Amino acid sequence: MTIEFSDFSFRYQSLDKPTLKNINLRIEKGEKIVIIGPSGSGKSTLGQCLNGLIPHSIAGETTGHLTINGQATSSFDLHAYTEQVGTVLQDTDSQFVGLSIGEDIAFALENQLVSNIDMYPLVKATAKMVELEDMLDRSPHDLSGGQKQRVSLAGILVDDVDILLFDEPLAALDPKTGRKTIEIIDDLHRQTNKTIIIIEHRLEDVLHRHVDRVILMSQGEIVADMSPDALLASELLTQHGIREPLYLSALKAAHCPLSAQDKLSSLNTIDVEPYQSAFTQWQVDTPLTSSVEHQSTLLKVADLTYSYDGEKNALEAVSFEVQRGEFVSILGKNGSGKSTITKLVMGVVEPDAGTIYFDGQNIETLSIFERSQKIGVVMQNPNHMISHHMIFDEVAFGLRNKGLEEALITQKVEHVLDLCGLSKYRHWPIEALSYGQKKRVTIASILVMEPELLILDEPTAGQDYRNYTAMLSFIQKLNREMGITVVIISHDMHLVLEYTTRSIVFADSLLIADKQMTQVFSQPELLDRANLTTTSLYDLAERLNIDDKNRFMQTFIQREKPAA
Repeated sequence: MTIEFSDFSFRYQSLDKPTLKNINLRIEKGEKIVIIGPSGSGKSTLGQCLNGLIPHSIAGETTGHLTINGQATSSFDLHAYTEQVGTVLQDTDSQFVGLSIGEDIAFALENQLVSNIDMYPLVKATAKMVELEDMLDRSPHDLSGGQKQRVSLAGILVDDVDILLFDEPLAALDPKTGRKTIEIIDDLHRQTNKTIIIIEHRLEDVLHRHVDRVILMSQGEIVADMSPDALLASELLTQHGIREPLYLSALKAAHCPLSAQDKLSSLNTIDVEPYQSAFTQWQVDTPLTSSVEHQSTLLKVADLTYSYDGEKNALEAVSFEVQRGEFVSILGKNGSGKSTITKLVMGVVEPDAGTIYFDGQNIETLSIFERSQKIGVVMQNPNHMISHHMIFDEVAFGLRNKGLEEALITQKVEHVLDLCGLSKYRHWPIEALSYGQKKRVTIASILVMEPELLILDEPTAGQDYRNYTAMLSFIQKLNREMGITVVIISHDMHLVLEYTTRSIVFADSLLIADKQMTQVFSQPELLDRANLTTTSLYDLAERLNIDDKNRFMQTFIQREKPAA
């Protein structure tokens, strides 16, 4: 099932210039490739050309040729695409069609008029492949992000297509579930020899298993098509704003001489023994700065308990404090209760027991509107927050609600759009943006309100490294210079390492740790309990036989942390 793009270009109907320019790419049957690139590089557009959304659902102008298995796709109807290409979308909610997991998996079989007698064992066997066999009666919408991803995967596996396309499959997943997803995809690849195409920002996580080639895109063009080892040995990731693996950043920071012969795509294949003295010197040369002491409590959560169904607690007797001016992370697996905290703070749901205090005041006495003036919450899925057609109007909405003069609103909106890297899009319609760009719009709409506490739920989902680094550096600056307190709910271990000083960790509705971030990251058993994984920075310290891994991580953070 060979795929071939020949001098292929595509321009969206709403845009003047093409998004894809002269793409020449051949993918052989049974290959496993990863497509990476900054936001707006054309990665997802390429995927939409492969699965038929372009031209059948998205209008535009196409030139050149795309063939699948020797057949020109220009003759395909949408059904012809779906018979050959199965897609797992980044936004899994938009992919569900059944009321239960079983119904959702069975949907494709029902379309093929498979009998119920043949259908049931097929659905059961497919659900077992993705570890959902005991959940077939549950609604997909009641699941965690990782479980939703597996339902989507099962929905295309049951259809037995030859090409599987994954668009940002790790975006909503905790590290261990993400790793498991990569393992499931790899097992599937080896067992079935299907052609696998993964579009993903998180290159290090995808490289947890073997990949044949990495395609790097920038500004609608393919700028590299090479093996993972060759790509990591080059400067291309840095040049195009793609985050390199943590262990590689540490090896470079300690001035270790590296080459493509080192097989850089996996820490396990690198001989680190010659670099031990370099890392010893690196730690000696880096004096650690002491952390800032914060005096007053801004947010206090006391014995908080909440259940969605009255039976199983999503949070159970949880207590913690956030000091004014802190930059804190809340960590834990999908479904552990992290996002429930946000809903309780916002007032969307009321606690069954316990109290939340904001600046010493019981938050129950504040209306949702009053809370929103003090606490800004950026939700995980930007589509759940956006209510306007144009970007400027979306960001200006809160200020207009407050009754500010339009001239002042324009000044504030343009300032925050500039800070969030959205200035050139200010007159664009929101639907023309990528998922990551929409995320920045929602963050801008909250930041323009100048909240005292900013809660960011998975701020890096769908964001490229360059954009989220610019955005988080800006938020870090607000934190340091204006004293805005920041809480990040995240699965992104790199993000947590770079920006936060303290981590509050949840597992199965319980708070299991509240301590310095590097201490949390130095405890594999604790991380495992929270469905997190040790970072490759910790794994590198293990390989180097470094005893004080906490100090090792602090050294790296101090050397690498982006300047505010």
